[in-house]
Amino acid sequence: MELSITNNAIKRFKANLLGNPDALGLRISIKPTGCNGYSYVLDYVSDISKDDQVMTFSDVSVYVDNKSMELIDGTEIDFIEEGFNQVFKFSNPNATGECGCGESFSI
Repeated sequence: MELSITNNAIKRFKANLLGNPDALGLRISIKPTGCNGYSYVLDYVSDISKDDQVMTFSDVSVYVDNKSMELIDGTEIDFIEEGFNQVFKFSNPNATGECGCGESFSI
């Protein structure tokens, strides 16, 4: 199981971590919500769970619990800047549908 993260997303992750020097890295998880069933959650890691998978991308540690990893395996994460809009974009090959705003997905 794996993720891929673009250089733009890694740069943004690094910038976010600079503002939170106590964080061990970033956590990517999935929660049931949204108009399509699941949504992506990005958060700082302060505690490591025994079911976390840890991946390193250019010195950025990314933590994903096993349950979330099953839903996002193979996903590419990018960071897009268009004018004043900035957003992390998740290209999830497991998703069968997404809401119009890209905030949630279904499997």
